[in-house]
Amino acid sequence: MFTGLIEKTGVLTGRETGAKAGRLTVKPDTPWADLEAGESIAVNGACLTFEKESGGNLTFFVMKETLDRTNLGQLKTGARVNLERALSLGSRLGGHLVSGHVDAAVKVVSFGKVGDDYELRMEMPSELRIFFVTKGSVCVNGVSLTLTDVTDETFAVRLIPTTRRETNLDDLKPGDLVNIETDLIGKYVCEQLRHMDGGAQAAQSASTISMRDLTEAGF
Repeated sequence: MFTGLIEKTGVLTGRETGAKAGRLTVKPDTPWADLEAGESIAVNGACLTFEKESGGNLTFFVMKETLDRTNLGQLKTGARVNLERALSLGSRLGGHLVSGHVDAAVKVVSFGKVGDDYELRMEMPSELRIFFVTKGSVCVNGVSLTLTDVTDETFAVRLIPTTRRETNLDDLKPGDLVNIETDLIGKYVCEQLRHMDGGAQAAQSASTISMRDLTEAGF
């Protein structure tokens, strides 16, 4: 689990891809002193397994699903990425609960100053629309952000100076792909409601069956 609070950024220094999987190498701006092989690190919001460190570069194993679903398969060498180590029990949850399982990569529509703030607006993926709620949470390239505007076509967030300074979101321009993860709790609530609604409909259908119906059906 992660919080969406970026610890540092890094530079994509290499990518090896095959038919089913690949490896990424990332060089953090500053080193971590106590990394352990096998631990999870979110790279642009995608939970990856750290394999080894060599010459300041971190190597990660990446499945084809990750390369297809996120922007990691399309980033050019030299691109800046956001990095966050997994949350430890007892740590402060400063952002929101983030699983590191990216739902989709969407295009940036606009990014610029609106009043005294900087607004980042992105395309709305229709299949995920139900999980977007104004003032709710969304994770963009691994950054925990608050939704400020939600429509059927787009959604927007505002960036504070710290976010612009310490993440790669300030590098974005229209047309760029960003990874998004919708609210984890919202997903579970929607899924439970879907099953409850299905169960209620089944019960309602069952209640209209009479003994005559059963007899005529051969029971």
